[in-house]
Amino acid sequence: MTHVYLGLGSNLEVPIEKLRVARNEIATASGISEIRFSSLYRSPPMGSENQPDYINAVMAIETDLSPLELLATTQKIENENGRIRSERWGARTLDIDILLFGDEVLNFSKLIVPHYGIAERAFVLYPLFEIAPDLNIPERGKLADLITDFPLSGLERLSDVA
Repeated sequence: MTHVYLGLGSNLEVPIEKLRVARNEIATASGISEIRFSSLYRSPPMGSENQPDYINAVMAIETDLSPLELLATTQKIENENGRIRSERWGARTLDIDILLFGDEVLNFSKLIVPHYGIAERAFVLYPLFEIAPDLNIPERGKLADLITDFPLSGLERLSDVA
């Protein structure tokens, strides 16, 4: 089993409910077990500001799936929840990113791990730190060091869990 961290986000169609549904669908998918789930956070959108704020969270899982099998599973969940890939950083019903896959560094055409934006996004760093404060991110260093003096950038903690 590999310890994996997923980033979840939504800003359309009742985002808190979308994250609740996604959490359940991930946790009950074949080959996956939920370990922890962060609080929910509200964050301003990346890209176009002409869209609603996002609701974000980070989920820790264990899986016996390969990285690409896990990607296929998360993309299937996104698609079943109305995800349309039309605009980079555009509004979306559900976004599930593989942030970390064990200690692996992966560079597939469809998947880069650690996630390319992991160290630059408050909506990833703060929920990740909440559930894994001692985490070491391959090629980036200790999460505790990355988050030191990192601005909240409008991030707001909403609740304990989805």
